[in-house]
Amino acid sequence: MLFNSFAFLIFFPVVCLIYYLLPTLRLRNLFLLAASYFFYMNWEPTYALLLLTSTVITYAAARLVKKSSHNGGRLVGVAIFLNLLILFFFKYFNFAAENVVTVMSWLGIRMHVPELKVLLPVGISFYIFQALGYLIDVYRGDTKAEKDFFTYALFVSFFPQLVAGPIERSTHLLPQFRERHAFDSSKAISGLNLMLWGFFLKLVVADRIAIYVDTIYNNMAHHNGTSILLASCLYCFQVYGDFAGYSYIAIGSARVMGFSIMDNFRHPYFYSTSVQDFWKRNHISLTTWFMDYLYYPMVGSSTRMSWWCFSIFFTFFVSGFWHGAAWTYVVSFSIFGIYLVGCMLKDKAQRRFEKRHGLKKKTWWLVANRIVTYFLVMYALTYFRATSIADGWTATVRIFTDLGHTPFLEGITHIAYAVFALLIVFAVEYCSENKKFPSTVNVKWYSASSIALLTAIITLGVFTGGQFIYFQF
Repeated sequence: MLFNSFAFLIFFPVVCLIYYLLPTLRLRNLFLLAASYFFYMNWEPTYALLLLTSTVITYAAARLVKKSSHNGGRLVGVAIFLNLLILFFFKYFNFAAENVVTVMSWLGIRMHVPELKVLLPVGISFYIFQALGYLIDVYRGDTKAEKDFFTYALFVSFFPQLVAGPIERSTHLLPQFRERHAFDSSKAISGLNLMLWGFFLKLVVADRIAIYVDTIYNNMAHHNGTSILLASCLYCFQVYGDFAGYSYIAIGSARVMGFSIMDNFRHPYFYSTSVQDFWKRNHISLTTWFMDYLYYPMVGSSTRMSWWCFSIFFTFFVSGFWHGAAWTYVVSFSIFGIYLVGCMLKDKAQRRFEKRHGLKKKTWWLVANRIVTYFLVMYALTYFRATSIADGWTATVRIFTDLGHTPFLEGITHIAYAVFALLIVFAVEYCSENKKFPSTVNVKWYSASSIALLTAIITLGVFTGGQFIYFQF
């Protein structure tokens, strides 16, 4: 695969060079579209047919919506159903069949459903949600239906964020394909630096931590609660480094070509003061997608707190299914849903308490909230990482009942490297959060930071790690 083989480091510069050499906007867009499909077909050529099918359905539906004053809602409903049917067939059919067989066996009914031998298309949830977001925006009147099919197809398949997001909005990204971007050295420099930061997060943070986390979680029966607790604490940063790493590579590579992609992370683990705050900073594109297209339509004009609470829980319950065909994801995000219901119920009382005691600006209070938030997130992600709900429960029980000596001496080197890398992450995020970085491109500063990142990647990076975690979603 491109990312695993680092062929992307050859593919991307070639694409950039040809893109800027092409004289017209039309040729540039057609070239980017071809490059995006070539990039996606690297995993499996037939995947491109699914991508094209989703694109054609949503393009046609959006074009027909404005021509049909009476059947617009029905057309959108049919297009959404067809896209979700594609998603269900390839991602959830075997999962659903397995659960139906299990339920029937509980009822004393024997049945057999053949298992489909199909591979899960990489990034299918991402591009289908991006296409559906566009269709809903057109129906709502938030954006105009794109007339040019190739421009719209490029919006759905734009290679930097095709397989793992961020899930872009039509109102933000689509208009950029109607503009001819001149080469901007400042954007190129900052984009390349951002890509380096992404590779650092993936190779030095995520893949280094994965060595220890996988050792513990794949052999949970042989480890006590202390080892599991340490692995769970580190896993938070593994999934962050892995997914944020990809997002920064995507944002940076798009910026080199003159495109702006939305931020997907804003320092969620070191600076979140509540679970609500965490989801405003973490996987922002998916969170806002679910809020805009599921939560807010559900809430509507209702003023009942009970309905708000149910809606937020249901939104995160569905988000768990979006992540994959496994009950562990559903349990993990249901826990987040419970957290958020609790946040909604205590929000007013907490604000009054903080105001009465002047706690809002107290450093110790902020730090305490950040620590509590981190451990709440860590517990929910324990099920996200676990191979089964039983393993997730085993981890919970052992963390609280089986603390003792931590036999991790064989992995102490990886842990030491990981802690050192996390200190770098904390320092960078502290400077970013407090606006310590130059507001404009400073060549000397970017050169120094690039050299430092390259050195860290070469000396500390793990180059035998697996693909990005979110490729499977």
